[in-house]
Amino acid sequence: MSLGRPSIHTIVTPMFEENAYVVSVAAPDGGRVGWVIDPGLGRQPEMILDYLAEKSIRLERILLTHGHADHTAGVDTLCRAHPQAEALISLPDHPMLTNPDWNLSGRFGVAFRVESPVHADLEPGRTLSLAGWPWTILDVSGHSPGGRAIYSEQAGVVFTGDALFCGSIGRGDLPGSDPGRLLANIRAQLLCLPDETVVYPGHGPTTTIGNERKSNPFLADAY
Repeated sequence: MSLGRPSIHTIVTPMFEENAYVVSVAAPDGGRVGWVIDPGLGRQPEMILDYLAEKSIRLERILLTHGHADHTAGVDTLCRAHPQAEALISLPDHPMLTNPDWNLSGRFGVAFRVESPVHADLEPGRTLSLAGWPWTILDVSGHSPGGRAIYSEQAGVVFTGDALFCGSIGRGDLPGSDPGRLLANIRAQLLCLPDETVVYPGHGPTTTIGNERKSNPFLADAY
């Protein structure tokens, strides 16, 4: 086991109020090792790099909960600065990285494409280890074809991307969206987690599974 609990640092981009996360752990060699989840647009990737440098965090992985540009636009900047870092996304969402219509950047006249290598193997049931802390990949597809959540039972936290928010859920009217599938996956993959599990969403404030089960109006018929 690593030394100490994971530290979670949130960096918000003003343009879409998208949350990027730096998860880091004290490693046995005395340094810190970490992941970045969903690096987005604007100055967010530079802010992430500044934080990594300030805290002397060795970046191991870049994890993408889904393929929309507001959650992936910072990949190239991070990969250039940290070429050793492995970038991961689900297989269904991988084509979105290079298709502006599918990643929604085309709607804003940007035509964004990720040029760095991204591995398409962030699949449900896979377990990733961060300095001894196991994290499980959950299927929360529906907002996008291959949406993923990243859950640590030991740490009691889950990163839900744009599947589940505080008081809301992800949009189901976008290309590749399936609102029925999203609701079914939230019910099967997230609402079954312990009440005290802290939810770190792709937008907005943190919440807990218990709070969303009780008060989220979009999940009123979940049980």
